Amino acid sequence: MRRLFRRFYDLPYLLLAFSPLCWAGNTVVGRAVRGEIPPFSINWWRWAIASAILLAFVRSDLWRQRALVLRHWKLVLFLAATGIVAFHSTVYIGLQYTTAINAALIIALGPVLILPMARVLLQESMSALQLLGVLLSFVGVAIIITRAELSLLLALEVNRGDLWLLAGSALWAIYSVGVKLKPPELEPMVLLVAILLTGLLLNTPLYLWEIAQGRLVPLRPEAFAALGYVGLFAGVLAYISWNRGVELVGPNKAGLFLHLIPVYGALLAFLFLGERLQAFHFVGVAFIVLGIGLTSRFAAGKA
Repeated sequence: MRRLFRRFYDLPYLLLAFSPLCWAGNTVVGRAVRGEIPPFSINWWRWAIASAILLAFVRSDLWRQRALVLRHWKLVLFLAATGIVAFHSTVYIGLQYTTAINAALIIALGPVLILPMARVLLQESMSALQLLGVLLSFVGVAIIITRAELSLLLALEVNRGDLWLLAGSALWAIYSVGVKLKPPELEPMVLLVAILLTGLLLNTPLYLWEIAQGRLVPLRPEAFAALGYVGLFAGVLAYISWNRGVELVGPNKAGLFLHLIPVYGALLAFLFLGERLQAFHFVGVAFIVLGIGLTSRFAAGKA
């Protein structure tokens, strides 16, 4: 089992394809419980559960590398603030006010925002093929979400939820670029646990503020199941896979895999909600796969 896990851990594109699957489920769960669990509460419990799970396996490594973590405290704080607290808080807040169509389109802007940020912060090259791959993939996203109906795209209206999600997309791009700055001697799992614990600490005042407002998590099985999912799958497994994938191939190529979120969303709706897969789904998936393949295989840049 350990050998199988290690082999999976060294396959970046498989890892990067797995993370969006977890996050597609997270978007569905976040939207489903928007009236039940407050945004800062679901974010706090997500990372409390994730931290508890990871600490059971990584606490000795974290203690062994504690001096190294403290030496790079600025990076840990930066990644925790952007990728754990700010990004997910803005997403959960945005899902309170916007539609699933708007949310998916805005989140799909992440790869487009990663490219210039990686260029500025990491001096990663951005080739014409890479840009073409992103554009083709984004076209695929738009086809799936709008069902290939231009009128639906033109009818989209911007609201405050969209603005929250737009801010979240920018924060995720910043986080993804920042992951590449990890010092090689710092073990990935140790860095992840440090980020989660720091993010949990930063999110605690927001969580306590919600409690003071009388906004509590309901003590019901559905709420516990939602928190369990976002903690284990959208928290632990997705972040392990994403951080490792970014480490192996760089943020430019990794970012494009976020376009798989609406693809997985359509499949999840088909499997669990009884929705039909239609022709536009397959056309959109074809564009996304073409864009990812073009960028991953032929695009120039530091990995």
